[in-house]
Amino acid sequence: MKSQGIQCSDTLDFIDCPQQGISVGALSDLHEGDVVAKIPKTACLTIKTSGAREMIESAGLDGHLGLSVALMYEKSLAQDSPWAGYLQLLPPQECLPLVWTLGEVDSLLSGTELHKAIKEDKTLMYEDWKENILPLVYSAPQSLNPSSFSVKEYFAARSLIASRSFQIDEYHGFGMVPLADLFNHKTGAEDVHFTSVSPNQEYEDDVDSENGDNNELSKISGHDKRDSTCENSYIHSDSESDYSSVTGEDPMMLQMIMVREVKSGDEVFNTYGSLGNAALLHRYGFTEAHNPFDIVNIDLELVLKWGCSLFSSRYCRARLSLWRRINISGSVSENSEYFEVSSNGEPELELLTLLYIMLLPDNTCHKLDISICTADKVSANIGMILSEKHDITWSTSSEISKDLLLTEKVCRALLALADIRESCYGSKSIDEDVEALKRCCMTERKLYHSLMLRISERRILEKFRTYATAGAQIQTFQDANGTSTTRKRLKKH
Repeated sequence: MKSQGIQCSDTLDFIDCPQQGISVGALSDLHEGDVVAKIPKTACLTIKTSGAREMIESAGLDGHLGLSVALMYEKSLAQDSPWAGYLQLLPPQECLPLVWTLGEVDSLLSGTELHKAIKEDKTLMYEDWKENILPLVYSAPQSLNPSSFSVKEYFAARSLIASRSFQIDEYHGFGMVPLADLFNHKTGAEDVHFTSVSPNQEYEDDVDSENGDNNELSKISGHDKRDSTCENSYIHSDSESDYSSVTGEDPMMLQMIMVREVKSGDEVFNTYGSLGNAALLHRYGFTEAHNPFDIVNIDLELVLKWGCSLFSSRYCRARLSLWRRINISGSVSENSEYFEVSSNGEPELELLTLLYIMLLPDNTCHKLDISICTADKVSANIGMILSEKHDITWSTSSEISKDLLLTEKVCRALLALADIRESCYGSKSIDEDVEALKRCCMTERKLYHSLMLRISERRILEKFRTYATAGAQIQTFQDANGTSTTRKRLKKH
């Protein structure tokens, strides 16, 4: 770090644990606003700073692909790489599900939110390697060792990038940042914040992990072009010099700033975001107990499976179409539509609306169908039905009360969906998973964290059942007493 101009406060202590790796502690009390590290952008391993820059850019590679080639290239140079001291500290690969065998993925992640996603990732990344990196190895102007760019090395590089890279700035995109990647994550407990000063902005940019919103390398403006004849150099534009003279900040320097007090002897944490265990395991290879950001998804496909067990396929398609016509939809990923169940077991309102429509009597559904063409508001369509059913006064300015959607039939549907989703985990009960976790050692990282994920998801399904059961009881009470309560309102799109 010293050889690359990285400035590190002597109040930081680097602790190397054989089982947990390196962590960062405080040798003395740290205070909010303390700058504990400054890292030159040229010390970061990016496409722009790598010796493979010309080869990568000539091939038109950027983003994950380009940085992967840069990382593999520098690793292939061993001690001749300017980052040799940094690279020798990295593990060969991170223990992300991405680098698990397919057998391990099937046996350890079956039923979880990650199972399908990891298998899709592995397929797509193999295609990326075959179509982009393999041809590059044999067409590159300089001699490259194919073994240093094998599919195994590519997956290893991708695991390191996923878990350790940071967004640096518009010019560099994201890259590997020595020192910054040593701080461990703790949900909701950020002690130190990683920032970049940009000459084109009037404020400090938050520098996010590669897995944030800025996944791809941004295109650069003309004045940010580097001198291709000067290795690992950067042309300082006039705007950068002006910015530095006005603010006193060096736009070529990354900073790590304390955002809360840390007592001497305590570990100093970064935070990678408000992520549930599925996202943490996917991107970083670990999980957290009692994670408040955990969720379970119920795919639309499972909802239709439930529907087709009661009604015809044609009936289900018609009700689904009606649901979509009132401008409501579930969350959408690249290949599927789904509904989230939060950590407290509460389903999305969109799911309740779909189930409600699925279970409407034909004559009531016909009224809803007709009303869609004339209603001024999305909520007025369902509101008209609810006002008739519950004998309440409805106005076009009203919003739908969630508890009114929780009919006895809808609650039974929720319980059925919980059973269908639970069956995805196989024959082992949650109690068996809990016992297996108790016997498991933290050094068995794959088994330990996969069990943590399974258990956290299944705990949510237990709360989901409790929610549905309580909803049915409340509905029974309301029906018996002719009363109604309001708990949450339907969001409109």
